Amino acid sequence: MLMLDKDTFKTEVLEGTGYVLVDYYSDGCVPCKALMPAVEELSKKYEGRVVFAKLNTTGARRLAISQKILGLPTLSLYKDGVKVDEVTKDDATIENIEAMVERNI
Repeated sequence: MLMLDKDTFKTEVLEGTGYVLVDYYSDGCVPCKALMPAVEELSKKYEGRVVFAKLNTTGARRLAISQKILGLPTLSLYKDGVKVDEVTKDDATIENIEAMVERNI
């Protein structure tokens, strides 16, 4: 998985081509940590079709707010730099994340 920060987000996600799934998390988010291994497994399944990336919102709060990330965990799917779908909070299950990817790619 690609690790993002406030300096690389623009070039990797907003200026990127194709599909990028961004896993927004923070160090203190227990559900985020629980979900992470399953998301990493999904990244292997969709390798070559979707770039999976992580952004720790602890050091990028303004960036998260600019992307309208209001709760964690949030996983957003971008296509050619535009957010096309999102799964957040209680809906952020591995089944819902995979369904989001499948209906968009």
